[in-house]
Amino acid sequence: MKAIILKDFGGVKNLINTELPVPEVSDTEVLVKVKAISINPVDIKTRSGKAVAGMLKKSDPIILGWDISGIIIEKGRSVTSFKKGDEVFGMVNFPGHGKAYAEYVAAPATQLALKPENVSHGDAAAASLAALTAWQILKEKVRIKSGDKILIHAAAGGVGHYAVQISKYFGAYVVGTSSAKNKDFILNMGASEHIDYEKQQFEDVVNNMDFVLDTVGGDYIERSLKVLKPGGTIISIPSETYANITEKAESEGLKGYPFTVRSNGENMKEISDLLQTGTIKSYLSGTFSFDEMRSAHLQIETRKTKGKIIVTL
Repeated sequence: MKAIILKDFGGVKNLINTELPVPEVSDTEVLVKVKAISINPVDIKTRSGKAVAGMLKKSDPIILGWDISGIIIEKGRSVTSFKKGDEVFGMVNFPGHGKAYAEYVAAPATQLALKPENVSHGDAAAASLAALTAWQILKEKVRIKSGDKILIHAAAGGVGHYAVQISKYFGAYVVGTSSAKNKDFILNMGASEHIDYEKQQFEDVVNNMDFVLDTVGGDYIERSLKVLKPGGTIISIPSETYANITEKAESEGLKGYPFTVRSNGENMKEISDLLQTGTIKSYLSGTFSFDEMRSAHLQIETRKTKGKIIVTL
């Protein structure tokens, strides 16, 4: 099968196209013929030696990627939830070795969901790690509800544009930051207010927020604490913020948590339902072929990607 391995941690030149044997499935896995792969910032960070690189460094070969959508062509003896021919999608073995940059992926059946018939493989793959991150944070971690006020940073990005839609679904009042060119996009996703981060300091514009979803890191944490109401909560995704966000928040009488998404088939079924009903939609700003994986990585490295990008096979 076609596969892309990571020769060594570093630049995109270390992504090598090769041929590998089709993986065998265990009793609890299914073999998916991949139709689309979603590329996320964690792919780029891991490739460069950060994020989950420490978990993979002893693997040989290392195959990056976690988000897939495709067709089941084989299933393990214990799998009863799916059958051959089912179209499925999900985030595979995260955090861990997903091995998604391949023509075939052996995936735990408990981490997948049926792809809605009215959604393409590309849109489904896109709504895996990013949508799952937003869903697990908003529904399970902070339990956002109608009337809550939430500030979402980088609201036009992968996690951000799903978070806007999901927050709106729960009835929250959504404020999103982005550049001016993405204002209409964010408002159309369901945000009530937009802040142009290039021209405005968000802490000068909003206050008394119940939640902040930080996908940026850096000084955004300290600045975001200023806009929370007493007892408010900030959730930060970038791994470099993990060491001190809780302490910084507690010192201000607030709550702060780092967050890492985890594979969960039940959550993926919920995402599938949201896609089926049109409650959330994937915005794809770019589609690359499998042979263009390096270009896909370079696009994510710009940190300017609107919505999601995918790779198709």
